[in-house]
Amino acid sequence: MAFRTALTIRFGDIDLAGIVYYPRYLHFCHVAMEEFFREAVGLDYPRLLGEHRLGFPTVHIDVSYHQPLRYGDQAEIEARIERLGSSSLVWEYTIYRQGEAHAVFRARLVTVAVDMQSFEKRPIPPWLRDRFVTRGLVAAEGGSGPPAAAAPQGHSTAGIS
Repeated sequence: MAFRTALTIRFGDIDLAGIVYYPRYLHFCHVAMEEFFREAVGLDYPRLLGEHRLGFPTVHIDVSYHQPLRYGDQAEIEARIERLGSSSLVWEYTIYRQGEAHAVFRARLVTVAVDMQSFEKRPIPPWLRDRFVTRGLVAAEGGSGPPAAAAPQGHSTAGIS
């Protein structure tokens, strides 16, 4: 199931050319992920980090820019979990200008479940997997996604699945 949330392009999002500065799109993806957890999963992301000591840092990114967004544009971000692995999530994000059917941006990100104290990879807990599955938030379980990129300095994502 795809989840959508609204976004207004702010002055701080644009560059001198008057369009959204390209790394801001990745920030928009993270905002959509936090909203996904809050609205679709029923758990605020800060609570997941603080109380459950579980985070999902991004380890691989593949993006395509199709059209620019400008200051004041109203947009919608669609987020969905393409694949649920044992410790990873493959996310698909699509950004649309509000009221239009064609995408202005697409991204595929891989995030890995980590313990927030040790920053070591860990399995996605059964209670969270159950929420993803029972709420219809996952397109597929298992399978293989893109290879993970390097983890943050000093940490390993070897064996991500």
